[in-house]
Amino acid sequence: MTKRIAALVALAAASLAIAVAAQAAVTTNEHLSITYAGYVPCANGGAGELLTGTIDVHNLASETVNGNHDAWQFTFERHGELVGRITGDTYRFTGVEHGAYTQSLDSDHSTLTYVNRYRLVGPGPGNDLIVRETAHVTLDADENAVVQRDDFTVDCT
Repeated sequence: MTKRIAALVALAAASLAIAVAAQAAVTTNEHLSITYAGYVPCANGGAGELLTGTIDVHNLASETVNGNHDAWQFTFERHGELVGRITGDTYRFTGVEHGAYTQSLDSDHSTLTYVNRYRLVGPGPGNDLIVRETAHVTLDADENAVVQRDDFTVDCT
C-alpha cells in the first residue's frame, strides 16, 4: 500500500511538472556581437573620450502563461572591451539588463519593469563609469501609461 501511494505521489508530481513546463517557453536564446561607440565623460582624465569596440551579448527571452496572465521576461548579459580613441586606454565593459512584461488577461492593464546595470572599468582611478536604470510602467487598456517611473543615474568613480 505504501509503495502504491508513493507511486501515485510521484506520478502526480511528474504530471504537475510537465503541466508547468508546458506553460513556460524560451523564445530567444542567442549570442551575438555588436559594435559599440559611445562618449564616456569619465575617460581621458575626466576630459571625456569616445570609446569604441565590440560587446558580446547573450540574449535570453521567455514567455510564461500563468492562469490569467501572460508574462515575458528577458535578460541581456553583456561583456566586452572598448578602446579610447584619444588615449588608447582599454576599458572592460560588463552589464546585465533584465525586463519583465506582464499582461493581465482578465483586466485592462499591463506592466513593464526594466532594470539595467552596466559598468565600464578603465585603467587607474576616477575613470570608471557606472550606469543604473530602473523603470516601471503600468499601461491601461488603450496602452496609455498611467504610472511611469524611471530612475536613471550615471556616476564616474
